[in-house]
Amino acid sequence: MYKKTTLKNGLRIITIPMESANSVTVLILVGTGSKYETKDINGISHFLEHMFFKGTQKRPNTLEISETLDSIGGEYNAFTSKEVTGFWAKVEKSHADVALDWISDIFLNSKFDENEIQREKGVIIEEVNMYLDTPTAYLGDLWEKLLYGDQPAGWMTIGEKENILSFNREKVVDYYKSHYSPSNVVICVAGNVKTKNIEAKIKKSFEASEKTEEPKKLKAKEAQQEPKVLIHNKKTDQTHFCLGVRAYDLFDKRRYALALMAVILGGNMSSRLFIKVRERNGLAYSIHTSADNSTDTGYLVTQAGIDHKNLEKSVELILQEYKDLRDNKITEKELQKAKDYLKGITSLSLDSSDTQASFYGVQELLEKDILSPKEKFKKIDAVSVSDIKKIAGDIFVPEKLNLAVIGPFEQKDSVRIKQLLNL
Repeated sequence: MYKKTTLKNGLRIITIPMESANSVTVLILVGTGSKYETKDINGISHFLEHMFFKGTQKRPNTLEISETLDSIGGEYNAFTSKEVTGFWAKVEKSHADVALDWISDIFLNSKFDENEIQREKGVIIEEVNMYLDTPTAYLGDLWEKLLYGDQPAGWMTIGEKENILSFNREKVVDYYKSHYSPSNVVICVAGNVKTKNIEAKIKKSFEASEKTEEPKKLKAKEAQQEPKVLIHNKKTDQTHFCLGVRAYDLFDKRRYALALMAVILGGNMSSRLFIKVRERNGLAYSIHTSADNSTDTGYLVTQAGIDHKNLEKSVELILQEYKDLRDNKITEKELQKAKDYLKGITSLSLDSSDTQASFYGVQELLEKDILSPKEKFKKIDAVSVSDIKKIAGDIFVPEKLNLAVIGPFEQKDSVRIKQLLNL
């Protein structure tokens, strides 16, 4: 059970009591990210996220901010994605007030000091370099660049180096004021807490925040008539690739069937692709299929790392399974296994207070509607064999197929590689 309260300024508070938990998680979610940026400030959502850890009046520097929770063994961090920026603290239940005071302070009272902004540029440039040097991390950005091109959905969340070097206090503060409206914020507290007490404390800290106009984003445009390939030439020990298709957004009812299809294809160690690509052919150590749904885009993608010489064979084996799902019905047994797996891992994850906070908070922020685990499980159980066959027929077609590759390949190789993409 959860409780939702909306303040006069539009800020939403969600509390999820967990009497048996030893922890409390305080999570603040903001409806902004790189999809809300323009080209000249791409990366500023992520840059701003970093700046919340640089000092407030009460905790004037990074050391004092980090020591607050380090001294009680708490866990804390922040993240930025295409549509969500989040800040969280997880502590032992007796320190819930410390976590709430800490996260309220950095969220409401950060100084965004110009000297700290200039210093942080070097940190984030090195973060960019780290991603570019890590194919398994950069591949996701390359994949979305292939799908969406030169629009916010296709830009790197972390931003380009040129932009990062151009940021100053004026740009950071302007973005904060225009995107961090209370009505665009959800505060979620999960764990061993008393709802009335925690609500009162949140209200005391946040009700004075003034409501401003919520930020807008341009809806992503999707246009594709044939299979597409994007190659990033890099000297690597393995070839890393993403092979997949455009699919459904967060508000499409077919996303539950898509999630089950991802499990069937490559969601666990008994999935079709894990057995075929790894166990039967020995081509990859890791291969995984996942479904992604945002408010205006969605896709299904298989990612793997293989020997350079095995790219064609690996792509061929994956496409065989895509075709099989399109051309033949799966069995009731295979579908039921996927349903039980998806419900099982969801239930296990919800034992922790941080996952509970995210489960309810993200739904409220992005969908403005919350389904309980049981309600989600009903939608999963409602998916039929025919539903899987139907969406396979819709998405596994040449004009939705894409392949992003990182490895020692030249652009001239893209013509040959593109010929592999035959569904």
